[in-house]
Order: sequence, then structure tokens, then C-alpha cells
Amino acid sequence: MEPYSVQSLFKVGLGPSSSHTLGPMRAAERFQATLIKDQLRERVSRVHVILYGSLALTGKGHHTDRAVVMGLCGLDAAHVDPNEAKDAWDYVRRMNELPLPGGPVIKFSPTYDIEFAEDTFLPAHPNALRFAAFDAEGHELTAETWFSVGGGAIAQTTKLADPEQDMLKDFPDHRRFPFSNAEELLVHCEQANTSIAEAILANEEAMGIPREDVLGWVNHVVDAMRDCCQRGLEASEGMLEGGLGVRRRAPHLWAQCRDTAVDDPLAAMDWLTVYALAVNEENAAGHRVVTAPTNGAAGVIPAVLMYWQNQLKVPTQPAGLTATEVFLLTAAAVGWLYKRNASISAAEVGCQGEIGVASSMAAAGLCAVLGGTPGQIEHAAEIAMEHHLGLTCDPVGGLVQIPCIERNAVGAVKAVQAARLAMRSPEAHRVSLDEVMQTMAQTGADMSQHYKETALAGLAVNVVVC
Repeated sequence: MEPYSVQSLFKVGLGPSSSHTLGPMRAAERFQATLIKDQLRERVSRVHVILYGSLALTGKGHHTDRAVVMGLCGLDAAHVDPNEAKDAWDYVRRMNELPLPGGPVIKFSPTYDIEFAEDTFLPAHPNALRFAAFDAEGHELTAETWFSVGGGAIAQTTKLADPEQDMLKDFPDHRRFPFSNAEELLVHCEQANTSIAEAILANEEAMGIPREDVLGWVNHVVDAMRDCCQRGLEASEGMLEGGLGVRRRAPHLWAQCRDTAVDDPLAAMDWLTVYALAVNEENAAGHRVVTAPTNGAAGVIPAVLMYWQNQLKVPTQPAGLTATEVFLLTAAAVGWLYKRNASISAAEVGCQGEIGVASSMAAAGLCAVLGGTPGQIEHAAEIAMEHHLGLTCDPVGGLVQIPCIERNAVGAVKAVQAARLAMRSPEAHRVSLDEVMQTMAQTGADMSQHYKETALAGLAVNVVVC
């Protein structure tokens, strides 16, 4: 994927975590593809995997071991049926053997061949994993180290290895409106008299991506979000896997919302809540979700989008694009800025990089479809993040359940509040999105590692898990 494209922000994959499940699964897919490319597959007798740092500390709760096995089996994270993926994991765990795609079936025990190096953090990124393949004599045939850098994205080198390195400098920038921060984007919009969504669409086209393909991608993402939310609303009530005793609440709350009087002044919060819970309960169950920009924060953007579509029913139809396309392209522009200038990885910056970024993206998208100017959209995104600064990631039991599921609902409510506040305020404001983004990155760097998706502090140690 072109590094300047906003399309990297949204990926369809399995829950419960984009960085701890989807990323490792994709890395494992890449490693088994290397075995094929280098003509090593038939010589492989053993595969060993090491999970480092945050991946190791919460790997069980985030199903990282399962994800690695599914990827080594050659399953495609974007298209595999969740039941097929579970069957593959159950087979390997039960039989202690791994069927390499198109190749031999080798002995493989998840207990012994997936190592959890909890005390080892590689300097390039907290989410690291190493794959090694050996022949029958025990000689290492090949090895790869991958980093899961947030939102399901993977890399073999990261900017953390050199904080001064601009990871985009080696790539030619063919965008019509090149920008690296929000200020530059706003200048382009003013000079060209265009919206943020149209500027982003023009950029994708300038990089050789046909307009119809971009809009097709937008609508595919929105459909996947809507489908996930609907599955969560219609799911059977019951306990989520993991042992925390967390029950699905979305189906029951959905019934209550439909019975709520239309003149209830607080109904908006209930609808935002039920939509967010529905998505993140699906994520916690390991079902298909859209990284938005991550799995742990997957419910914020769909909640705001579905509330706007289903309850507000605002007939906004900007010229040339549907309102849904405006919403997602605008949100994606903001998400790309965070990914470029800060982080969307809780293992790097805490949950401000997940729920905070999702809320900021949703606020921008909502402000856009409500008729906000580019300046108001930037202000909405800034407000949403400003009030998520310092948010820690402390999942109880290493599971994406407590506090993650409810936190999506709160992030969605904040996004709506931020959009409305921005549209009722003067465009000139004291804190810019670029400044709050820089602050978020600095706050994350200063945050104790214990509060960055390691389950070593906060709720993770103060909530007793029986």
C-alpha cells in the first residue's frame, strides 16, 4: 500500500486486537510466504516463534498465539471465516502439528514452539515477534523479525529505531495536495477552495488509484462496519470468552433503545453506547471487525456514523460525494496524521493512541457531514483528542473487554460533543490539532511502560480475576 494513502487506516480482520491479533497473523502469513518464495517450504521440519514485550505479556488474552498459528496455516486475515480460523487453531493445538499451506505437515506444539519472552522488549517497538524455520538436523534455514506497529500494520523496521527518521522521506510524494500536518492540509483546502474529503480523494487519484476504486473502498469499509454492528446487536446474550464474566449487553440495550420515547433528551447517549458496545463485543468474541483505526477502538467511528445515519437522519448531501463518503474520507485524513506524526499503537502511547485517535477521527467526520468548514473540522478533532490525553491502556486479564468495550462508548459520546462544540465556536481557537498531536506523542513517550498494553498496572492489577 502506498505510504501516503489513507486507505491503510481501515483493515478488515479478526478480533480481538489489531496490534496483538491481526498484526501477528499478517506477519505469520508473510513468513510462510517467504518459505515459499525462497523454496524452503519442503525442507522445513520445525518452526519456532518468539513473542516479545507487550505481545508476550498480553498475548494469551489477545489470542496472539492463535493468530500466529492461523497465519502460519496460510489463512487470510481479511477474508477467513472466524469459525474456520478457530477450527485451524483447535486442530493444531489438539494434534500438535502444523499444516504448512501447500507443503508438509510438521510437528508443532503451541506450548513449546511459541515462546513468550515477557521480560524482553526490542528497542525498535514494544510489539515484536520473531519467526525461525529449521531443517531436520536443527539448522536454521531462515528467520524474520516483525513489529506490529498498530492498526494491524506490520513492519520490519520502525521509526522508533531512529526517532529522527522520517519513514516517508524515501518515498516520492505524488499527491496533488501534499501535507504532513493539519496546518498544511488546511492551507491546501483554503487555497483550492475544497473540502478535506475532496482533497483526500484528489490525493488518492493522483497516486494512481481510480476514483471509483477509492469510493468502492470507502463503501466496502462502511458496509463491513455496519454488518459488524448489526451482528453485535442481534447476537445471543451470553458470556464473552475469557473468564472475566463479561456479558454481552448490546442486544438487551438495543431492545431498550427501541422502546425509548423519541423525546428522551438523553437518548443520543444510549444509541451511541449500544452501537459502540455491539461492535466491540463482536471484537472481543474474535469475530470480523474493521480497524478504526484499531480493533480495540473499532466501535467509536461506527457508533457515530450509525447514530448520524439512523437517528439524526440529517439530509446533508455534499456535491460530488455522498455524506458517508465525506465522513470516512475526512476521518481517514485525521487518522493518517496521527499515524504519521504520533502513533495509533497502545503499546507505544497508551489508549490515547487508540480510543483517543478514534474519537478524534469520528469528531472530524461528523463535523464534516454536519456542514463544518475545514477549520471547524480540525477544531473538532483537536477537542476530542485534548480530552483523551494521558489515557492509559490497562486491560484486565490482557483481554480487550475491561475497560475497552465501555471505553468505546465514552469515546463516541466525546466525539459528538467535540463536533458540536467546534461548530458553535469561533474558528480561531487556542490549541491546534498539530499541537495536541505532538502533546499526545510526548505524553505517550513519558508514560510508564506498565500502562501501555502490558497489563502490569492500573485496572489490570487492581481488579481481582478469579
